[in-house]
Amino acid sequence: MSEIQRRVAIIGAGVAGLTQAIALKTKLKFHNFTIFEKGSEVGGVWRGCSSDVDIHWYSLSTDLYPYWNKSHGLQPEIQAYWIELSKKYDLYPHIAFNTKVLSAEWDDAKQQYTIVAEDVFSGKKTTSVAHVVISALGILEAPNLPYEIPGVRRFQGVSFHSAQWPGSIDLQNKRVAVIGNAASGYTTRAQFVPSISEDPSVEVVNFIRTPACSLLPFTYPWVIKLSRNNVISRLQADWFVGGTQTCAILSFSFHAVADSGFLESLCRSNVTLNFDGIAEIVENGIIAKTGEMLPFDVIVYATGFIGKQERYPMHVRGLNGATVQGYYDAHGGPTAYIGTAIPDTPNFYLINGPNTGTRTSALFIAEVQVAYILQLIEPVLNGSASSFTIKATPTDTYNAKLQDQLSRSVHVHCYSFARTNGTDKVFYPFPWPATVWWWLLRRPNWDHYMAVGADKWVRARRIKAAKKILKCSAVLTLLWSYISGSAQRV
Repeated sequence: MSEIQRRVAIIGAGVAGLTQAIALKTKLKFHNFTIFEKGSEVGGVWRGCSSDVDIHWYSLSTDLYPYWNKSHGLQPEIQAYWIELSKKYDLYPHIAFNTKVLSAEWDDAKQQYTIVAEDVFSGKKTTSVAHVVISALGILEAPNLPYEIPGVRRFQGVSFHSAQWPGSIDLQNKRVAVIGNAASGYTTRAQFVPSISEDPSVEVVNFIRTPACSLLPFTYPWVIKLSRNNVISRLQADWFVGGTQTCAILSFSFHAVADSGFLESLCRSNVTLNFDGIAEIVENGIIAKTGEMLPFDVIVYATGFIGKQERYPMHVRGLNGATVQGYYDAHGGPTAYIGTAIPDTPNFYLINGPNTGTRTSALFIAEVQVAYILQLIEPVLNGSASSFTIKATPTDTYNAKLQDQLSRSVHVHCYSFARTNGTDKVFYPFPWPATVWWWLLRRPNWDHYMAVGADKWVRARRIKAAKKILKCSAVLTLLWSYISGSAQRV
């Protein structure tokens, strides 16, 4: 079939979705795709944030950018890079902004999905079809406010989540409480605490439940390629500074936070760390668990985001009424084959799916998955196959090994958004090194997939295999002739 007869739908215009779109154009020369994005611009919804890994990890390996202003760049600079890439590869005509996908249902007779989307402003619904659907949804989006703390709504001063920072706020001569200290804290405490405490008139108290471990900056232009090969990044993940101690951690449930000024800011006279715990929030401040009342003018919640993986945020129906969420529920939480494919869901692929969190970056994860997905969808897009569906048995085998590995890690000993209900199945971390991630996804194991309408593809594979055998035989024959002739001459 021609390209016009096959269509791809990408859900999400964050870095994963854009990476997939660029690969479709550059690797497969395929242009009949639509990116559905519920926001009004590319780059995701991480307003006001900063990178939590070395900034070069936020550039594509095919479009490396060594001119970042900081080792851990701010959101406007990162988004500007992705906007520029979107223009470079002419992606904007393919993007449906302010459009939220509500459902995708597989029609097995037609071998295509029916997609229902909604305009986020008008509520108008539209229907379209696609032969391949790629889910490039982010895993962290909605700010998490700690309503479990009594009195969160009672405070009469100014309060907000760090991801929703009001641009007009003036903190001069104010007492500011910062609640939270973890990885959203790189975009939060490790960035804004040094910034707001530069003004000595601003008194900052950072309430900390669990101390975070901070990475020291380690970025040099000449090691970008080396770092991307998982050498420097692995050293950073395994050795980091936490408080005043240097720790060697082989497996940890806490996200190591890159530091570019936070530790230094702790020496300022107007910055205080409070480990007493919060009993409740009252009209004019916070009461610690020691009973001490601390008055504040402003409360900033650096309390992270609500993980979206536990429940897949849209309805996807595959074969025989099977749904993505139904599969998750049947397996105790989010589950997929190498975080990418789900049984009974043809031509549907996840980027940054269950158990894909490596010690490098989400963009590295995405680039590896994109390369893998391209191999699966190329036969569909060129018309030599109709669909591929991952089988249940290899999916179960893979996840049994994965959960067995995780069961011996620290991840099963902590309460986390990456566990079902906070304490059950661990569904986010990938338990092995990033090099293993790359190895597993370097090429599909076609025996693990069911193919439909693939006679043409099967014949092409057999011909290719036969040519490879003939080529090897010819090389071996020539080599043997050369060796035999040399032996006779001797």
